[in-house]
Amino acid sequence: MAITVDENSLKNGVLTLVVTLVEVIQEALERQAVRRMEGGDLSTEELNRLGDALLELDEAMEEIKAEHGITASVADLHRGLDEVVDEVVDRLANPARWADEIESGGERR
Repeated sequence: MAITVDENSLKNGVLTLVVTLVEVIQEALERQAVRRMEGGDLSTEELNRLGDALLELDEAMEEIKAEHGITASVADLHRGLDEVVDEVVDRLANPARWADEIESGGERR
């Protein structure tokens, strides 16, 4: 059985995944920058450079999404990843509740 692959769809899917992952990494970098700023670990010059670099990255990502028409698909994938992360964190934070649900045969979604 032959598998038919739509090259444009595959390309957009991979680009959506890459852009979404870059956005997730960017968010982590922004959180780390805020922690370092609040902790007084950054000089004014370092803070300005970091802010400029993050702004440039954000603008580049927005431009790529607009150019390739993937803004909505990136948002959807990002939302889906956020939901998965929220569920994993909830399971780690509330193991007893999850064990009870598994024992009772119910599954939360």
